[in-house]
Amino acid sequence: MRIIRDYQFVSPEDRGASVAIGNFDGVHVGHQSVIDLARQAAPDAPLGVMTFEPHPREYFAPDAPPFRLTNSEARASRLEKIGIERLYELPFNTALATLEPREFAEQVIVEGLGLKHVVVGADFCFGKGRLGTADDLIAFGKEFGFGVTIAPLIEAGDGKVSSSTNIRAALTNGLPREAAEMLGHWHRIEGPVIGGEQRGRELGYPTANMSIDGLHPPKFGVYAVLIDVLDGPYEGTYHGAASVGVRPMFGENLPNIETFLFDFSGDLYGTQLSIGLVEYLRPEMKFDGLDALIAQMDADCDKARAILSAL
Repeated sequence: MRIIRDYQFVSPEDRGASVAIGNFDGVHVGHQSVIDLARQAAPDAPLGVMTFEPHPREYFAPDAPPFRLTNSEARASRLEKIGIERLYELPFNTALATLEPREFAEQVIVEGLGLKHVVVGADFCFGKGRLGTADDLIAFGKEFGFGVTIAPLIEAGDGKVSSSTNIRAALTNGLPREAAEMLGHWHRIEGPVIGGEQRGRELGYPTANMSIDGLHPPKFGVYAVLIDVLDGPYEGTYHGAASVGVRPMFGENLPNIETFLFDFSGDLYGTQLSIGLVEYLRPEMKFDGLDALIAQMDADCDKARAILSAL
């Protein structure tokens, strides 16, 4: 997959793609259906996605609480896995935000990227003030010579619309399986392993610590998880248990995720991990002492092993 970040300087081999446009936060089943339509619309063209970084919501409301399901790296990784060949990750800045809808169509879609076909959701808005609609895009396509497909909203198996908003709600309520129904995959937190206080090692449960800064926080507590080690000598898939939250036992207040990999021994500092949340086990708790904490961790891991072995 090739990543293009400047629509004004595009090589010939990166033009002429059939592209799904959107933010693709989480790359859920609704997003995947839009991408499938782009694949079907022009099977002889490179399959692409146009998205924006930062997310427009972050640009317009930088002080709002974190809401993203995936950072840009995790999004790119997921898009590559489902067959995207061109990722147009355009910088969302003042220049882009102030383009009128017609200017966006002409300068970005036609002159900049030379797209053959675009697919958007029925609720798609674009251009300055979000004034451009899906119907406007169809009209511009006829005028400038690119194809347009409007994708319907997609429901998950329980009839709930697959949307980033509904997925966030499921995660907030500690329902990762419900989120997975809408995502089409386990919700994953990706990033590098960072240094910690090494308390887990002292307790017999060494953990890989990762930041969740900038991401929508799942319900704090302990989860059964699937772990993909994405690089380094221990690359592979593991089972484990993870704690998401602020570690109330030790008076911490900066949320992170600490993951214990079952039957693993090795140094993961600096390694990229992808943690898939499978099942919520219990909320964060304070214990009377370390013995009680260790006993609970033993029980958590036994329960997580049973859940994961049944997948």
